Amino acid sequence: MTGPVPDGVRALLDDALVRWADVPEAAARLAAARRRLDEPLRVALVGRVKAGKSTLLNALVGARVAPTDAGECTRVVTEYRHGAVPRVVLHGTDGVTRDLPVRRAGGGLRLDLAGTPPEDVTALVVDWPSPDLLGATLVDTPGTGSLSVGTSDRTHAFLGTEAGLAGADAVVHLTRQPQPDDLAVLSAFQAATGATGTLTTTITVLSRADEVGAGRIDALQAAAAVARRMSADPQLRAVSSAVVPVAGQLALAGRTLRHGDLVALRALAGADPAAVTAMLLTADRFCRPESAVPLSAEVRAGLLDRLGLFGIRLSVALVRAGIGDADALAGELLRRSGLTELQRLLAVHFTDRGGPVRAAAALRLVEELLEAHPVDGADAVRAEAERIRLASDDVAELALLARTRAPGGPLPAALLAEAERLLGAAGTTPADRLGLPEGTPAGALRTVAVQALRRWREVAADPLGDRAAADAADVVVRSCEGVLAALEDSSAGAEPGPRGAAEQRERDEEEQPGGADEREPVEVGVAGRGALRQVQDQQGR
Repeated sequence: MTGPVPDGVRALLDDALVRWADVPEAAARLAAARRRLDEPLRVALVGRVKAGKSTLLNALVGARVAPTDAGECTRVVTEYRHGAVPRVVLHGTDGVTRDLPVRRAGGGLRLDLAGTPPEDVTALVVDWPSPDLLGATLVDTPGTGSLSVGTSDRTHAFLGTEAGLAGADAVVHLTRQPQPDDLAVLSAFQAATGATGTLTTTITVLSRADEVGAGRIDALQAAAAVARRMSADPQLRAVSSAVVPVAGQLALAGRTLRHGDLVALRALAGADPAAVTAMLLTADRFCRPESAVPLSAEVRAGLLDRLGLFGIRLSVALVRAGIGDADALAGELLRRSGLTELQRLLAVHFTDRGGPVRAAAALRLVEELLEAHPVDGADAVRAEAERIRLASDDVAELALLARTRAPGGPLPAALLAEAERLLGAAGTTPADRLGLPEGTPAGALRTVAVQALRRWREVAADPLGDRAAADAADVVVRSCEGVLAALEDSSAGAEPGPRGAAEQRERDEEEQPGGADEREPVEVGVAGRGALRQVQDQQGR
């Protein structure tokens, strides 16, 4: 159900480059899209000044490679990609590139423009040997809404809001409270990539989530409630697929926790609770020379730098609760920080579907150019784009996901939850698509998938439905068929031909009892759980 760039997309763009060669703007956008097909997905972190972009990027990479201070390097676009050895290359506005010294610091990297003014830098490109960069290139952008002349403009130019040439395939937008200009940035990015309304190209992060509850231990629970309210905002839902709260510094602490940190935390956890609570009221108190805990001021300052006050409070509480292993503590910090959930969303929406995401954007770009700049042979180009879309389940799914929540979408509201899940909005494994837990037996998955297939075939064949709804239901039907084919492949332990998978699906359908099963509730999670209980009861008997 997921895979590389669909066949034919490269040839389509090569043909389009020839046809639009005399239209410079169109040719430039097509050339960028063609190059992007053979590169790792490019995910940009975007947000206002001090939103926590660099800290979150460091947490995603697992090392302190992005500067988090207010220095000159934070005012330029910086790309972080996987490389066998560390390397930093400066791309100047004059077209000249040059290598910069690689300066390591604390297991990470210290960037320095080596005297080049930020306004003369197009981008920095950093190669770093992190497995987390294999699936996607991460891009740190200057803060939007900056008072510094030109700083915000660099981000707008990179996203394509001015020249129409987007430098990213997808965006992680960090915000404390969405502002109208934040939503405008996301809308402009989607327009620049030909992806207007495409929910799969943007994710919103409620950043610095530990500060939502004023640093209390339950701050992240309060942040989760705020994120749920934000995700219900119609304006934000129109430009973003999800809202997830993340405490960036806590996440980075979890990725880089050292044994010395654990030793210091144990000392704090074993000290007088009242004294430790008083120390942790403010950063100044925690770093005072005199201390009721046998930790030097230097050690405490280092701990504060890596974990922050909230991270120290939470870690001490976890150690007191019995977590004494460094790996276990790091895992708990990561989970509570929100980074684990963000990584899952990045995989579901971006990296697991990198090829289809780029292909879908390329097809939309071609269709947009056909409207804006008609050329000879336009009908043939349009027909080939449509053929590719129909031949690729992933591209068809992404195209439908882009329309499901739009005003006047092709499906009624009662069907959206199940449709989006079956289309892969919550994950692309059979269990994810069916709304069942991972580890559900294949037989139970098959039962639920057959029921979903039968429901959606009825929707597609509804004589009272309009053509748009029928076409959309057909896409969902193909997703159900794909789930059944995947289950058949996994249970057989081999690659059966299409005929074998189709015959098995027909047998499965024939074996299903009629009547009430054909009228399971539309919400697949409810239907799935009911069918799963049925299967489990039968197995028990």
